[in-house]
Formats: sequence, C-alpha cells, structure tokens
Amino acid sequence: MSVWLALFILTLAALVWLHYRWRQRFAELQSQRTADLDALRQRQQQTTLEAQAQQKILFDSMLEGLLLLDRTKKIYLANRAFKNLFDLKVELRGKTVVETLRLHELDELLKRVESEKQVLDYVIRLPEMNERWLQVNAAAITNGAGEREGTILVFHDLTRLKQLERQREEFVANVSHELRTPLSLIKGYVETLLDGARDNPEVTERFLKTIERNANRLDLLIQDLLTISALESGRMKLDLQPVNLRALAERVLNDLHSKAEGKGTRLVCEMSELVASADPHRLDQVFANLVDNAIKYGRMNGMVTVGGKKLADGRIEIFVRDDGPGIPPEALDRVFERFYRVDKARSRDQGGTGLGLSIVKHIIHAHNGEVRAESEPGKGATFYCTLPSRD
Repeated sequence: MSVWLALFILTLAALVWLHYRWRQRFAELQSQRTADLDALRQRQQQTTLEAQAQQKILFDSMLEGLLLLDRTKKIYLANRAFKNLFDLKVELRGKTVVETLRLHELDELLKRVESEKQVLDYVIRLPEMNERWLQVNAAAITNGAGEREGTILVFHDLTRLKQLERQREEFVANVSHELRTPLSLIKGYVETLLDGARDNPEVTERFLKTIERNANRLDLLIQDLLTISALESGRMKLDLQPVNLRALAERVLNDLHSKAEGKGTRLVCEMSELVASADPHRLDQVFANLVDNAIKYGRMNGMVTVGGKKLADGRIEIFVRDDGPGIPPEALDRVFERFYRVDKARSRDQGGTGLGLSIVKHIIHAHNGEVRAESEPGKGATFYCTLPSRD
C-alpha cells in the first residue's frame, strides 16, 4: 500500500510539475507573441511613416500644384508647389478651399466635379496686379463600391505661356505694321511713276530716292529680325576673344562721325584701356546701336559720351550717355523690348526698326552680362552693359 501511495504521490508531483512547465511555456509563448505583435505593429507604423514620407517627397517634388480633398471637401493634402503657387505659409489641412483661397471659380469647379466626376483644362485668372493664369484638372476619387471618397485637383501655371502667346501676337502685329508702312510707300510711289510721273525727271528722282530709302528700311528691318531670331534661338555662336574696348569704341565713334556732325553732336570717348572677353563683331553691334540711338535721340549740338570701368567683382561695365530729353520712368524697364518705342512717331522718322536695343540686350545676355538704362527726364539717358573681363 505504501508503494502505491508513493507512486501516486510521484505521479501527482510529475503532473504538477508538467502543469507548471506548461503554464510557464505558455506564458513565454504568450509573451513572445505579444512581443512579435508589438514588433510587427512597429514595423507597420515605420513602413506607414516611410510610405507617407516618400509620398510627401514625391508630391513635393512635383512642379504642378496638387490638392487632395476629403469627402467633406476639406483639404487633406497640399504639396509644396500648390503652396508656392498661392504663396501660402499656414497649415492647410482641415480647411476648405473657399476659405483658404477665396476663389469663387474653384467653388464652381468643385460643383462641376460632383456632377461630371472629371473636369479637364479649367482655366482660372487670378485677380492680382500681375496677371496670372492657372489651368486646373480635377477628378473625383471613389472607392471600389463607387462611393465618393474625395477630390484631386492638379494646378498648372499658364502665366508664362500666356505671356509668350501675347508676345507672339504683339510681335506678329508689330512686324506686320513695320513691313506694311515702307511697302505701302514703295507701292504708292511705283504706281504713281507708272501712271505717268516718270515723265517728269525731278519727280522721278525724288520718288526713286523715297523708294530707295524705304527699301533700305525694309532691308534693315529684315536683317535685324534675322539677327534677333538667331540670338533668341541660341543658334548664333559667339567668337570669344580678347577685345580692346577703347579701340573698338573709337572705331565706332569714327564710323558715326559724319552722322553726328549732321546734328552738331560731339562724340567723346572716355573709355579706359580695358580688355574684355567678347565677340568683337557682336560687341561692335552693341556700341553702334547704342551710339546711333544716342545721336538720334540726343539734343541738337549736344554730346554723346562712351566710357567704361572695371567693377569690384571683376566684370567690366561700359556705358553710352547722351544729354537729350531723357526717358520717362515708366518706360525704363521696357526700352529693351522688341519694337518698344518711347516716341513712336519720332522713332520712325529717325529710321529706326525698334529692334536695336533688344539686339543689344540679347548680345549682352549671350555674354552672360546685364543691361540697364538710367534716365532723368530732361537730363539725358545712360545705357549700361556689363561684360566678363579677360582675366
């Protein structure tokens, strides 16, 4: 009997020990499972954060403005380009588009998206001092069941394109006008000669001189158009070499001496012994255009001065100054535009094409330089150009 009791006690002890080990193992497995779940949850959170970070980097790297709205039309995400487009510095999440931008056109767009699901090429003009245009593409975001989850809007800045379109239209209109005037005169005088005026030698000579003058004007206009086209397209290659600016300035002044004499204009060279790295032929065009303009629009019996100096940053600055009536302040920023004239009637009488200063600007920009004009009404005008030094 004692043997069976001892055996029972041993069996019971073994069972207790096994139960204890099982509970201990179960606790270890439970702890491991919890740790694994925590680790999995952390990895999922890390993966989600990394995905969100990558998504933000992707959205912020877009050139187009991107706006995501939730189902209540509140902003869920706005990328950097969108904020820059509207110059927004505040946190946008949770706000409505209308209260953020105050553009009724966007409110109308969102209403259209509700009914049409997608709206493309919707153009908005921003009410600012500087005219700006935006193209917006919008689409509804739906889930698998077709339920609406939100809206995505992509903004493209069309301002530069609109400006280029306007410049092209103005350019075509200006070229047409500039060509029409001399062509009309040539045609009119030729018709008059054919109708019998050629029988009068004095009239014939006068008419032919007028025809020649307008033909020369056409030729000059065409040459200037070809030059500026080559400069703007980048097809014109510069032949950079050391250029003695004083020698170049003196040569240009000598070439224009007879024209200056006709107005009693005194030409003065104050150019220092400077050497620039430039294309001598193109730089000759710069000096010739600037000095020719100074003579044309300077006062009778006035003075035109050409000079230059080396700046502290190593660049060379050249200038051409006249003592004429000057340029109005509102025109200073526009004088380098194609066909822009401060006094249109006077410019055409002087025989200009309206492209000279634009050619100057493009040549200097091709040399990585800058141009500007300074003037005070009644006290003449000075045109400045910077060039890289030979050093």
